Amino acid sequence: MSELFRVSPPVRLTAADVPVPVRIAGMAIIVTRCLSVLMLAADLGYDGLADFVHRSAQAWDSTLIFIASQLLFFIELRCAIRLMRGDNRGRWGYVISQLLVVTYLLLASLGWIYPEIFSLRGDTPAAVIHALCLHKLPDFLVILLLFLPVSSRQFFQAGR
Repeated sequence: MSELFRVSPPVRLTAADVPVPVRIAGMAIIVTRCLSVLMLAADLGYDGLADFVHRSAQAWDSTLIFIASQLLFFIELRCAIRLMRGDNRGRWGYVISQLLVVTYLLLASLGWIYPEIFSLRGDTPAAVIHALCLHKLPDFLVILLLFLPVSSRQFFQAGR
């Protein structure tokens, strides 16, 4: 009877327990997100970054989109950490966040959503879709690393 009430300690994963595709995917998410922020800051400079934030705060709709983008940045980082710990919710959270990003980018780039704070340039809808595919290719490859290899699927099934 005492075995029923005995609490087993949580299983701690070591780096050797995490499959290589999952480790690569988690590190790729973290590195690409942090590098994109650094490259944006380096490209815009201090004045450009301050102007970008100032323009984003001009109206409620652009402020909400700007805040949502920052929130999404931290959600993606949290999903990367969770999936490297073997949590299946981190994997699905990352997929859902990418679906939201692709939907917003497509709608904003085609001019169906205003304001287009984050959008891709293209003369025709086909050019916009092509630019979107090229822009999101690394994220699609990360998703493939999380779902396609057998070791990744087994790792997340064992964590349930």
